[in-house]
Amino acid sequence: MFGSRIDSIGPDRPGSGCRSYAPASRFCCLVTGLIVAWNLPASSLAQPQTPSSERQSCSTLTQNSSPYASARPTPAEVAPDRPFEVTGRYPHDQDAFTQGLVFYRGELYESTGMRGRSSVRRVDLASGRVLSTRRLINELFGEGLTVDGKNLVQLTWQSGSAFLYAPADLRQTGTFALHGEGWGITSTDGYLVVSDGSAELRFLNTADHQEARVLPVTDHGRPLRGLNELEMVDGLIFANVYPNDCIAEIDPQSGHVVGWVDLRGLMPVSGRPDSSAVANGIAYRADTGELFVTGKLWPYIYRLKLLKTETAGGKHVASSDRKGRRLQ
Repeated sequence: MFGSRIDSIGPDRPGSGCRSYAPASRFCCLVTGLIVAWNLPASSLAQPQTPSSERQSCSTLTQNSSPYASARPTPAEVAPDRPFEVTGRYPHDQDAFTQGLVFYRGELYESTGMRGRSSVRRVDLASGRVLSTRRLINELFGEGLTVDGKNLVQLTWQSGSAFLYAPADLRQTGTFALHGEGWGITSTDGYLVVSDGSAELRFLNTADHQEARVLPVTDHGRPLRGLNELEMVDGLIFANVYPNDCIAEIDPQSGHVVGWVDLRGLMPVSGRPDSSAVANGIAYRADTGELFVTGKLWPYIYRLKLLKTETAGGKHVASSDRKGRRLQ
């Protein structure tokens, strides 16, 4: 375990460290999605983004890109993609290797990764300006971020440590040991929910940070591996699924994937610096019902309005007959 010392507040320093993405199967598999006209102001972005029948669903894509998949899901087994509107777009630090995103009392906080560049930061959403930063020591690789009571909680990747901060000044207020790898984190009903890139979510008691239960996550009976950044949204756990631009909607009781948010149309592959620049970062504003998403090394944060999926016989079904619309 690395030490818990954290460097003083200040701007990020450049660094050469980078997470190893072995095995090779963990490299990004990017699929060109919906086309977006990037010269439009944020106010004109509101257009429904719906699944297209001409490309793989998120359910199929995540199973096909996993080295552990035993069989491809059939159309009848595919969880529905949730349509949404892009209602805003904000500048984002393109050097930020985003690992966590969360709101606390209306302010946006972000955790960034890569050794020598990891930090927790308070960000002005409108301008993308970093208002304050707390850097981790060079040996630590920052990961997911959530709020627990009056503290921010930041994971680290392989050091076995998690840190608590005061949101006002990012002063470190505590630390605790974390078993295994840390990827994503969220909080709900007295628990911290932690992912480690596997198909399981661990529930830790917020009082003593001891493991209370483990939740296997499945998509129609198949383990869903690559669970990364997490966020609670209207009673469901939203999870970025590495290495794809898909968010799984997970029932926190059963572990079943009940839907998907397909982000493949947001950030063109041509605008990404390398294969590590996948979607990662989910922040939910419960007071407005808005979802904010970004990715590693992405130049924008997007504000989404989630729409209801169509239902048939009381069950969710994908709106796969409708095309994604070009913004024009």
